[in-house]
Amino acid sequence: MNTSIFALKGHIIHTPTPKEFEIFENSYVVCKKDTVIGIFKDLPEQYQAIPVFDYSGKLIIPGMADIHQHASQYGFRGLGMALDLDSNWNTWFMQYSLPEERHFNDLNYAELAYEKFTNDLLRTTTTRMCTFATIHRPATELLMQKLADKGFAAYVGKLNMDRNSIEGLQETTEESLRETRTWLENTCEKYEYVKPMITPRYIPSCTDACMEGLQALIHEFGVPTQSHLSEGLDEIEWVKQLKPEISFYGQAYDMYDMLGSAVQSVQAHCVYPTPEEFELMSKRKKLWVAHCPQSNMNANGVAAPIRRYLDAGIHVGLGTDIAGSNTLNMFRTISDTIVASKIYWNNMERKGDPFAEKTYLTVSEAFYLATKGGCSFWGKAGSFEEGSLFDAVVIDDAPLWDFNNRSLRQRIERVVFQGDERHTVAKFINGRKVYG
Repeated sequence: MNTSIFALKGHIIHTPTPKEFEIFENSYVVCKKDTVIGIFKDLPEQYQAIPVFDYSGKLIIPGMADIHQHASQYGFRGLGMALDLDSNWNTWFMQYSLPEERHFNDLNYAELAYEKFTNDLLRTTTTRMCTFATIHRPATELLMQKLADKGFAAYVGKLNMDRNSIEGLQETTEESLRETRTWLENTCEKYEYVKPMITPRYIPSCTDACMEGLQALIHEFGVPTQSHLSEGLDEIEWVKQLKPEISFYGQAYDMYDMLGSAVQSVQAHCVYPTPEEFELMSKRKKLWVAHCPQSNMNANGVAAPIRRYLDAGIHVGLGTDIAGSNTLNMFRTISDTIVASKIYWNNMERKGDPFAEKTYLTVSEAFYLATKGGCSFWGKAGSFEEGSLFDAVVIDDAPLWDFNNRSLRQRIERVVFQGDERHTVAKFINGRKVYG
């Protein structure tokens, strides 16, 4: 759809702040080009003649941002979820993740895999994402093309791995940096809404020489970065062995400008921050924590201190971490975020006190993280506030109704805990209808 101004009609629900839902029953949200003009109970006179997509009775919510996912791992989603937690590297990675990623050296395989991934993603509530591809430049460029063709707003990473991988999935340092430069030259200006993102898989997979080279490319091309930080205790110990000169894991990224000092950076998981690491993160205003509750609980049986990050003013968004989780469903990620925050509160903060203050996340707070929290990586986005980028998802929750006349607040809560791609009616990204 190329209409420059239009409106959606329905029950409009968003979270301009984390504290509560704002709900507009039977109202209109107006889009001009790619931007929200406002929400109106009745269309003002100047908008009376514009096209209206009538979704009366349905829920209209902002698009969501999945700021940590592995597009190349979608093929084995749901597998390996019950592997031995104490030997995660030798089981899940070696049996599933790395062998699967090696297949993307074959462009025919990548074509099939990424077409499946992007088609399925269209039916979800996700409109924006930060995603990992593989070390293979041609396949990474193919993924970017498919995301652009389907209308998504995305940052995509060609992985860098010049150590500690398997045969057929490891570059030399020179090859890694050369291919990364070529990729940046090919894609930085190619698409309007799909952009490259420097992506060392994590510190154990990249030598110091590789990280130094990536640091130079960050400054030359001005692109953001993404990686993994403090996901597991075994990983943290491994980083200490590889870089004994640092005091804590986050320093290994900060010394190469990948912790939100020079450019925007997403660090996934951040489950075990030391006091020193937490203090540094709170100073890095261009840092986003990608909270991945399902994979954190699957891989390590733990929850991250998200309330602490929020209270410290650190940007937080949500990630599915597919295939560390088993679904692209952001509603599931929101509900898992609430559960994980209760687990963290009960085990780390409550400490047996039956009267302890409840600091776990509410439904509106978790919804905010999925929408405005993660979408803020793109600027003013993730809500229907005037001037926001226009991303909207239309939800038909009728199949979830019971025999009571539920309020709209109850309906959105039930969608959070039970909704999935079957309830997506339509999706708009940057003011363009891309699905439905």
